[in-house]
Amino acid sequence: MAETVTSFGTSSLLASLDPLLRTWLPRQRWFAGKGRPVTGFTPVAVTELLPATGRLGLYHLLLRVHQPSAPGAPPHPGDCYQLLIGAREALPPRLAPALIGHVTQGPLAGRTVYEALYDPRPAEVLLEALRTRAGIGDLRFERDPAQEIRTGLVARLMTAEQSNSSVVYGDTFILKLLRRVVPGVNPDLELPLALAREGCPRVPAPTGWLRAEPAGEPYVLAVLQPYVNGASDGWELALRELAKGEDFAAEARALGRATAEVHTALARALPTVTLGHAQLELLVDGMTERLAAAVQAVPALRPYEHGLRSAYTALASLATEGRTWTAQRVHGDLHLGQCLRSPSGEWSLIDFEGEPARPLAERRMPQPPVRDVAGMLRSFDYAAHSAHPATPDWAHACRAAYCSGYAEAAGFDPRTDPVLLRAYETDKAVYEVVYEARHRPDWLPVPLSAIRRLAASDPN
Repeated sequence: MAETVTSFGTSSLLASLDPLLRTWLPRQRWFAGKGRPVTGFTPVAVTELLPATGRLGLYHLLLRVHQPSAPGAPPHPGDCYQLLIGAREALPPRLAPALIGHVTQGPLAGRTVYEALYDPRPAEVLLEALRTRAGIGDLRFERDPAQEIRTGLVARLMTAEQSNSSVVYGDTFILKLLRRVVPGVNPDLELPLALAREGCPRVPAPTGWLRAEPAGEPYVLAVLQPYVNGASDGWELALRELAKGEDFAAEARALGRATAEVHTALARALPTVTLGHAQLELLVDGMTERLAAAVQAVPALRPYEHGLRSAYTALASLATEGRTWTAQRVHGDLHLGQCLRSPSGEWSLIDFEGEPARPLAERRMPQPPVRDVAGMLRSFDYAAHSAHPATPDWAHACRAAYCSGYAEAAGFDPRTDPVLLRAYETDKAVYEVVYEARHRPDWLPVPLSAIRRLAASDPN
């Protein structure tokens, strides 16, 4: 394997890739800056994993992508993305979907560059580097010495739409490669490692991970975990049961127990805090600000603004009266798609990154566990409204069963704290309205139906 590309080589390489990446990047599912042109790149780290002089060249890039700021927004330094770029003289037909373009200048002139994760060979290079704990330039490939990574595992890219990229190795491991990265401690590695130390079986223990420290700034770039072979994604499983007219309450109850077990283990593994009046005031202010911004962005919210705001003022009133809550580390973006059911019927929770659009410091803050519960309740609602016709009774039964299962394992039922639960569910539904309006307008009626219910709710 090669090393970090020299500064001269980096500038030449990026100059040759620049026009191709400007066109290719905005088309990627995981690219967050859609709708604004790419105006340039700044290299954070560029590492040659396989020399371009061979039949296959392989480059690992951390690039800061520059775009104009959104109207009214302050100047932004640009998001940093992780890319794995392959270079061949020509692409075989099987790699046609991975094409980035043909290079006409620089060190890769005459070569075809492509998204290397589609190609088993480059993906296997990453696994071998993790197995041998390689250090290459700014990259550090690390693993749990108690877990074995055997050779000869064939790689395949998972093609489901994701905000990151995942590669499965021989039905044994899955590597999640983070795409938009920020420096700091990433909860997608931090929390599973903490849960592994606690012996929590509900979250696959990390086998290996990739870090980088360019210019002394630490990044977590990828996490390797055991692959749950034959597992069903919770969202897909729920939709299948809905399509067959089958009851999902038993699964929802089991999923509630699994969530509570993870929360209990996280509370043991990491510090908890008490949220008093001052902390709740900040929390409520954040919810209120997000609502105000959402009303500006999506006028359909305006008729419900007063009712939605009452969910937050009711919570503030309890805090003023001296009520406190315990906060701890939580999943942060829990929904059916973040849950896996094994063939034996056991549920696991995955993807602890939190909501990627939120700042890392915010994603790592202790929160009331009800935040995760609210996310799951909204997910059951989404599943029910995906059916034709919509099945609100199905969602109601799943929501009740989930809370009952949670209570069995946690010792308290989230429904016994209706003001806090309503505030978090409202905050989530407001977020969903903005997301759907921007990305999937056809789905907007789903969160709007919850908005109507939440705006009319009486927490007392």
